[in-house]
Amino acid sequence: MKYKKIGQVTKLMSGFKIKTGIRTQLVFMLLAVSLACMFTLMALSYNSGKENLSERILEQLTSLRSARAAQVSTYFDGLRTQVETLSEDWMVINAMKDFKAAYKKIEKIPMPSYWDKKLEKYYNEQIIPNMPKTPEGKPLIQTAPPTQSGNRYLEYHYLVTNANDYDNHYLLEDPGDGSEYTQVHSRYHSLFREIQERFHYVDIMLVDAETNTTIYTYAKQIDFARDLTTGEFKDTNLAEAVNAAIQGKAKNYSKLVDYKQYAASFGAPTTFIAAPIFDKSELIGVLVLQIPDADLNKIMTGDKNWEKDGLGKTGQTYLVGADSTMRSISRFLLEDQKKFLDNLKSADVDESLVNAIERYQTTILLLKIDSEAATNALSGKKGTQILTDNRNMSVLSSYSPLEVGGLGWAIVAEIDLEEAYKPVHEFSAFVLLWGAILAVIVTIVAVVISSVFIKPIQAIIASARKIGSGDIDAVVDIASRDEFGELAESFNTMVQSLQTQTKLIEKKNQENEDLLLSVFPSSVTERLKNKDEIIADHIDNVTVLFADTIGFGKLYQSMTVEEVLSTINDLVGLFDRALPEYGVDKIKTIGDNYIAAVGITTSSPDRSQRAISFAMEMRKIIRQFNLERGLNLDICIAIHSGDVFAGIVGKKKLTYDVWGRTVSITSAILSAAEKIPGSILVSQNVHESLEDLYQFEPVEDNDFRGNLWIIKGARD
Repeated sequence: MKYKKIGQVTKLMSGFKIKTGIRTQLVFMLLAVSLACMFTLMALSYNSGKENLSERILEQLTSLRSARAAQVSTYFDGLRTQVETLSEDWMVINAMKDFKAAYKKIEKIPMPSYWDKKLEKYYNEQIIPNMPKTPEGKPLIQTAPPTQSGNRYLEYHYLVTNANDYDNHYLLEDPGDGSEYTQVHSRYHSLFREIQERFHYVDIMLVDAETNTTIYTYAKQIDFARDLTTGEFKDTNLAEAVNAAIQGKAKNYSKLVDYKQYAASFGAPTTFIAAPIFDKSELIGVLVLQIPDADLNKIMTGDKNWEKDGLGKTGQTYLVGADSTMRSISRFLLEDQKKFLDNLKSADVDESLVNAIERYQTTILLLKIDSEAATNALSGKKGTQILTDNRNMSVLSSYSPLEVGGLGWAIVAEIDLEEAYKPVHEFSAFVLLWGAILAVIVTIVAVVISSVFIKPIQAIIASARKIGSGDIDAVVDIASRDEFGELAESFNTMVQSLQTQTKLIEKKNQENEDLLLSVFPSSVTERLKNKDEIIADHIDNVTVLFADTIGFGKLYQSMTVEEVLSTINDLVGLFDRALPEYGVDKIKTIGDNYIAAVGITTSSPDRSQRAISFAMEMRKIIRQFNLERGLNLDICIAIHSGDVFAGIVGKKKLTYDVWGRTVSITSAILSAAEKIPGSILVSQNVHESLEDLYQFEPVEDNDFRGNLWIIKGARD
């Protein structure tokens, strides 16, 4: 019936004849004004959105570059600390003294001629053929057996007669020659093995400061028993590191040298760090560590999580040395070696370099980076801009110098421009699509308004239809004082009432959503709104914090229950306000216990550091609270990292909670912390991840057996 009446009205109105010219002109006028305003707003919105997206992309790449630079600096600072600490360890000092004494006796042992022949044969058949060669087939690195008798003796027994292959020579402890040197070697080699297995050094060397001779090496390769002042090892970076350590003549000193091709590694890029060894005030030797590439490459590749780090499918971070060659491995070599090598060949890269990259499975020291970003960074500049890389492709590049041990390196983070600005392109397409849609809508509205101008009743019908379809902004503009004007006024009043009610509903909906967000994480809120029946997640790498406020029980002696509750709420409110600053999520409070976590809603590589910073802030808050309220409260805090389960518990009264072994361990640590008011206790994994940033002391506790630590403060 309703639609029948509308059809009758429409048929009746169609009987009136109008001048098409006026209607057409009105439509064009309305379209011109409306479209001009709309496209002006669209242009402003597009430019603003594009600028914001571009700025966010630049900031993300810059932040990643800065984070990688900080990780690299921290890594080498850790190596410097390790070598300086080991050089002052009494085991290393005694080993240096004992090996020196034993080596001097080796020099007096005669070397039979047939041993010499076997040593020469070993080099001719097993060492020299494996050295990198020139296109003419000649070795790029000249090598020969040592000339000193004692050195030849040691290489014969520890290299030539070693039953293990070259890379496993370190397995030999006693070659059976019965010498005093072998006795010393058998005593210390297993101790150095423990150090090597813990820190994964490629090699550990002891160098006599008097003779510059490598009197002990863990790996037992051809740099063992070598005079570093003569022969092929004279100009190596090993000799450079040793000479610098000797000339430094100071404790707490170390020298890091840049990568060079190294004979003992058959030409593979190698780097060392060295520190002098003192017996009291006497310089007796040098400790040298051969640094592995794996740890540095793990940092620069983000453990191969490029897309997770925001580098997409074409981005990477890498290091460049002062000679413009790489100091870390290329992402593209790791992902698709064949394609990477084929691309190098297509780019007319020298075949010998391509073969070397394939042989050594690295781009360190081999691939030259002739990009503007690398050049700028090596010249001391830093920035983030669109440049051309060494493949002649446009990239978004963030670069800066990187001072590591005075090596003059640079760090570059870059991603192909097309991929980096993909969100901008998608945004442009989105704006264009909606521009076209809005243009159609504006055209339709203009036609409708022209009809309203000519036929008021059609305007009211059209507006009513719009209201029915959800467009509550449709009002009728009729200036006449007749019945149509009164009808239009009543209609507009109804629209305004509907708008007011809609705004009230929207406000109420927003309040409800804000309430949900104050109780649950945003991801959980969305799932609740989607009416998920079961909300539970297994989350990796979460740092859990338990805190117990000490002293609330005594407040009941001098306060009413309401006053104690008010005090608790005030203190918890202070804790809650500090959460966002440290990126911490509150889980719940149980009485005077406060439970929080880092890594529940967003993954955070520095989650343990954030938890400790928040714990220290909690101590400051409670101390200030005591000062202002005249109270004597205290707090103890427990922190542990691991996997947790999280989800909604309950059917009618919902609670967001976490559980699992990590939570149980944190609770157990809190029990230990309660014995030490004011303490922050952490587990072994938290201690290991942050021992370079904070000072820790072990806590004696039978339940944890030495795996419990108390924070004493941040390191200087």
